[in-house]
Amino acid sequence: MEKIHLNGIASVGIAGLGLIGGSMARAVKTYTDCVVCGCDIDPAATEAALAQGAADRCAEDASVFTDSDVVFVALYPQQTIDFVKKNVTYFKPGCIIVDLCGVKRCTVHALSGICTEYNLVFIGGHPMAGRETWGFSGSDADLFHGASMILTPDVHPPADAQTRLERLFHAVGFARITITTPEAHDSMIAFTSQLAHVVSSAYIKSPRAQMHSGFSAGSYRDLTRVAKLNPHMWTELFLDNADDLCCEIDTIISHLQEFKTAIAAHDGETLYRLLDEGRAIKEALDR
Repeated sequence: MEKIHLNGIASVGIAGLGLIGGSMARAVKTYTDCVVCGCDIDPAATEAALAQGAADRCAEDASVFTDSDVVFVALYPQQTIDFVKKNVTYFKPGCIIVDLCGVKRCTVHALSGICTEYNLVFIGGHPMAGRETWGFSGSDADLFHGASMILTPDVHPPADAQTRLERLFHAVGFARITITTPEAHDSMIAFTSQLAHVVSSAYIKSPRAQMHSGFSAGSYRDLTRVAKLNPHMWTELFLDNADDLCCEIDTIISHLQEFKTAIAAHDGETLYRLLDEGRAIKEALDR
């Protein structure tokens, strides 16, 4: 397979070689001719990345990024903020720094200003891809194939920076690039991702979960899939987006109460209406 050459991006740095960072490293090495530099405080992760050809150079600190044109920071939100602030002098002038956190307001607002001071370009990013595992061992070069990549610049970035990023993301398999604000991202992600994890985690806590064998099929698997999550990461993501997520939780509680009221009253007419409303909305969205 011929690798893609990206004008303006010869070297890509990745801080944090877990599921997302490790997959990004594998994807960039597999599909482009860029040099990949990895950074992780866990020696096992950097050793594995080098041994498996996911990175060309690795270190336990940001000194490995001095020649990188783009640096992806695939850490938890507060770790991301701390990492960039601590290592801001390691990045070369003009470097594009993209965080890959699942929330955007906290990182973008904390880092855009300091990056501008050091002649760096900071753009928030969120790859809409994942799986129920974490760590470099779960990473996959094809994790992003067909996925959407969300970018949330705080101010208008240089046009060439965003263009270079979009070419890189398409090269590693992303099918769609969505540009929005950090605020709009966090509001929407509370519904499309975070609420689903809350509901899945709450659902699996039913006492009947211990006795479901032989009684479950696709709907059970679909609803419980994301209950197998990384509690450390999701705790931080939920708390960083508490206002938007609590709003979504209030909304679903109100709809659940409507169902409970109709079922308890044996009100078939109302129950039918509630179910039919949901069916109609889903069918319209699918079209």
